[in-house]
Amino acid sequence: MKWLFTVLLFIPVLCFTAFIQQQKEWINTKAALGKKLFTEKLLSKDTSVSCASCHKPAYAFADTTAFSIGIHGKLTLRNAPSVLNMKNRPYYFWDGRAASLQEQSLMPVQNPDEMGLPIDEAVQRLNASKEYRLLFQKIFKQNPSAKNLSEALAAYESTLETVDSKFDDWSNDLKKLTAQEERGRQLFIGDKAKCFNCHSQEDFTTDEFKNIGLYNGKELNDAGLYNITQKESDKGKFKIPGLRNIAVTAPYMHNGMFKTLEEVVDYYNDPKKFVPDAINIDDDLKKPLGLTPNEKKDLIAFLKTLTDKKYLKGH
Repeated sequence: MKWLFTVLLFIPVLCFTAFIQQQKEWINTKAALGKKLFTEKLLSKDTSVSCASCHKPAYAFADTTAFSIGIHGKLTLRNAPSVLNMKNRPYYFWDGRAASLQEQSLMPVQNPDEMGLPIDEAVQRLNASKEYRLLFQKIFKQNPSAKNLSEALAAYESTLETVDSKFDDWSNDLKKLTAQEERGRQLFIGDKAKCFNCHSQEDFTTDEFKNIGLYNGKELNDAGLYNITQKESDKGKFKIPGLRNIAVTAPYMHNGMFKTLEEVVDYYNDPKKFVPDAINIDDDLKKPLGLTPNEKKDLIAFLKTLTDKKYLKGH
């Protein structure tokens, strides 16, 4: 029986060794390593959450609640936006406080309301892991560090580009929009709805900061960009998000206050009905847009064409 006990003792060791070997074989790039790290709960203080906890792949890498749950059940201060189509952005987060994907990638790790782990401690944990030491040595020819951790995460996030929607098929003359979708597109780019003023370019964002009327200094007291610049003119301004996959990334806005696209369009149609005392609202939104019920439906129909096919149910 002694030989049987010895065999049983070594089975877990053999399995773990085989697992590490398998990991080494399929993780061959910075992006592949970053993908693994994106789901790694070891990078949170209490090992309860990972990047993917708030940026859920099934929901276009956004969250499904207004505020995400971090370590010890803490809630984030803002809604977690999608991290898709971030490769070409000039800055990151709702207030633009990060200038690169590398810089952005480490901020949630050390944020006390999110993953709550000092970067030095995160690096120590990775170095204490035989699996990660082997992987970092394979990819970077060096042990884990803050620099190569950020490079791996950024490399993965750079791969999260989506350009396979019905709109893209229409753009490439592969598919036609329905009559309703085309009416919505015309509204989107026209002077009545004014969507294109902020949501242009390939990813449907001008990468500017705008105050859309969700700041009044009272119950809506997140000043956004002002917290970074301390300029009065920046109060209530937030980064304009891209609209690709917008139909699957509810709830919306920096505070997640709208649950549906219908609510969002209703808001833009007449912001003062929702926030009558907004401070510093953008000029484009000072007067009601005057959209009819059918025009609202048309606009939403067009917005749904921006969903990448991988996120369409049943696809």
